[in-house]
Formats: sequence, C-alpha cells, structure tokens
Amino acid sequence: MKTTSAVSISQDYAWMAKAIRLAVQGQFTTSPNPRVGCIILDSDGDLAGQGYHIQAGTPHAEVHALREAGDKARGGTAYVTLEPCSHFGRTPPCADALVEAGVSRVVIAMTDPNPQVSGRGIKKLQDAGIDVVSDILAAESAALNPGFIKRMVSGKPRVTVKLGISLDGKIALSNGVSQWITSAESRRDVQLHRAASCAILTGSGTALADNPSLLVRENEANFSDYPVSPVRQPLRVVIDSHNRLPDDLQLFTDGHKTLRVTGLPVAPQTSVPALAVSMRGNYIDLSQLMEKLGERQINDVWVEAGPGLAGALFTAGEVDRLVVYQAPKLLGDKAQSMLTLDEFVSLDETPVLSLTDVRQTGPDIRLSYDIIK
Repeated sequence: MKTTSAVSISQDYAWMAKAIRLAVQGQFTTSPNPRVGCIILDSDGDLAGQGYHIQAGTPHAEVHALREAGDKARGGTAYVTLEPCSHFGRTPPCADALVEAGVSRVVIAMTDPNPQVSGRGIKKLQDAGIDVVSDILAAESAALNPGFIKRMVSGKPRVTVKLGISLDGKIALSNGVSQWITSAESRRDVQLHRAASCAILTGSGTALADNPSLLVRENEANFSDYPVSPVRQPLRVVIDSHNRLPDDLQLFTDGHKTLRVTGLPVAPQTSVPALAVSMRGNYIDLSQLMEKLGERQINDVWVEAGPGLAGALFTAGEVDRLVVYQAPKLLGDKAQSMLTLDEFVSLDETPVLSLTDVRQTGPDIRLSYDIIK
C-alpha cells in the first residue's frame, strides 16, 4: 500500500526511471538472470550509491549500490527495478543485504515472477520493519525482461523470428542468392539483438546452405559500453532432425557452444552436445524443444532461419515476436517467400500481429511485431 505524499511519489518515479536506465546497461550480459538496476538514497534524500546486475554469478544490483553507499544507506531509501531476491542462489539474498544495511524504505518497480522469490522478498523486508512501496514503473521494468518473465510464467523462452526481406516480401532470389538484401546498418542491428539473446536458433537447411557462425561479431556490433570481456556469446541451437549435418561446419568447430537438436530415439555420435526431442511426423516437436530450452534457463531465443523453420514456428504457435528488416528492393515473383505456412482457407486462420516499433536502419526499415495469435 502506498502511503507516501504526492511529492515523494513524484520523486519515486524519477529515481526509479534512473534505476531502469542503469538496468539497461546489463542488457547483453546478465543471461540467464534478469536485468536489474538499483539506486540508494541517504536519509536526506541524496544519491548515495547506484549499481546494476552485470553477470550471472556476480553481485546483484543491490549489492553494487550498497557497497557504493556504505554507511550512508542507513535510514535511506532503496529503489530496485525488481523485487529483491529472498533465496540463496549463486549469491546471497539481496533482501537480507538491504535489511543489514539498515535502509528504512524500499521502492520496488515490480514483483519478481520467479516463484522462488515472488512476494517473499517483500515480506522479508516488511518483517524487518522496512516500509515497502511497489508498482512504481512496473510496465517499464517488465519491458527490461520479457523473456525472463515468460520463462518464469510458462516455462518457455520468448521467441523472436528475424527476417531480412525485400519490399515485396522475398528473402532470396530463386537461385538462393540473398547476400546482401539488407544494409550494413541492419546487419549491425542484428548483432545487437544476437548479443541480447540467450540462444540463437537455426535449422539444418540454413546451416548447410550458408555454413554460418551465428556469433556476435564485436567489430560489427560496435558496442558503445560493454561491461565485461570477452563478449558473451549466446548458445547456438541448430535443429538437425535427421542427423545430416557434417561435423566440420563452423557451428561445430569454432570453439563456441552449440547444441545440436536431434529427433528421438537416435542421437548423433559426435563431440557436439546433442539434445533429443520428440518428432511430430518428419519434424522436431518445436513446443517440446522450447520447453527443454526453458529448462536450460534460456530466456530469449533469436531465430535466424529459412522460411521452412520460421513458418513451422508460427504454425506451432511458438513465436512471440517478429522483427523484419525490409530493404527498398524488389526481387520479383520468382524469388523465395519469407515464410512457408500451411494454406489458409479463411482469413480468420491467419496469424494476427501487432506493430510495436518502426525505425530506420540505414536505407532499410525495421518493423517489430508482437504476435497476437
């Protein structure tokens, strides 16, 4: 319950907005943990400490902020973008750290969807006599961690399909040539999306045709302020339903982590880790795959694949977001279409999307959609 004055509520929103901006600095590195920021004010309401979560297994945002604040935290106020944890994981509970620091008030943007934490961190603070205010910029805080929230609620990661297309919705010429439809600026933007993801998913067709690395290319990404070294590389996941991929592909030989997804019951005899998933006819059960990736603490899956796998994910209902880079080019009716979908007999059967963001990347336009159904 909020009992503070209108003036302090206004200040609460301002400080929480700053904490959210801090949390964004961990957008590439916290996986599988959520992005969290924290601000500590002293008893006079002046900034005493600040911090954000940088990397899983290292101190959380609250600890960084409390270390900077030192004794000034006593009697002060903490602003945290996510409910402080109350359990022992790889680090001690942050709720305990706030209690021990002697803060008198904690302002929280949103309750943690993690069932190990949800509500328990707040209760621990209140039991210690700390005034707790919640739901301050909750939607903005949730926007920091959509994949983490989805995994905590459903057990599955958030799935984003990326497509680079021409103005007439084509991804390649009829002979398969596709480099480069989109601009260098769009390709740089893709690197940033890769870097923010926990896993990058592709199919055997793309792996055979392009032999991609799917790594985050630091020079191309041109990060403005990356908090750790070396750059974190997402797990690469390649669907190899029928065990047809050769072991000499870049995905398997460059020393970075790749998970080969194969159909039950036969797994390939290879040094590359394999994940066995049930088959639905001739194809991997994509819903089960997402469940298994969720069990591996994968929050966000970025899909760079051909029209077959991209379309299959839509058909399976496993796509949460579509990001399209549309170039000002026309490839013609003989070129390859962006998605392979089942034939529809009614418009009511077609996927429904909601446009959430439009921006220019060089000469291209980046369109972001949430999937409604």
